[in-house]
Amino acid sequence: MSREYFGPEILIHAYKEGFFPMAESRYGEIYWHSPDPRAVIPIDTAEMSRSMKQFISKRNFEYRINYSFEEVIRACAERDETWINDEIIDSFCELNRLGLSHSVETWENGKLLGGLYGVCIGGAFFGESMFNYETNTSKAAFYELIRILRKNKFKLLDSQYINHHTYSLGAIEITRSDYMNRLKKALVADCKFLP
Repeated sequence: MSREYFGPEILIHAYKEGFFPMAESRYGEIYWHSPDPRAVIPIDTAEMSRSMKQFISKRNFEYRINYSFEEVIRACAERDETWINDEIIDSFCELNRLGLSHSVETWENGKLLGGLYGVCIGGAFFGESMFNYETNTSKAAFYELIRILRKNKFKLLDSQYINHHTYSLGAIEITRSDYMNRLKKALVADCKFLP
């Protein structure tokens, strides 16, 4: 897939139509996905567990937005099986420069410990991936994301596929038609990703 084909305009159009890209592997081809059912995390009902609250209260975390976007996406790609290849990294870094993708980062004592990134269009945030260098620090970033989405009245948090981790964060599965209805309403919302 050429870089021209995978540019920012194509990406944004795809997200608006319910699709997102994933590579077969670090060096594999990129394919477009639009699963049915689709996983979403209801913004209003995502709740932090007591143990997570205790974990955060004992730490001196600082949350940063877009401070080290490229480092975040590269950290997300550093796993045995990854769907994030160099072309995806380059494309999402370009989206970040355009203000259309964002990272939420957990820092402590000047060190990046965990984070996540995703695409933001209208009132929809499309969660892409998370990482942590220390247990639970990506979850800390996730709950900071929830705070931001609630504050700015976002309508949709897409988590694409459900897995054990996203399920633990409150992900549910809905039909593709339901997802597309929610997406249509979210895209016309005038929301800003402001901390």
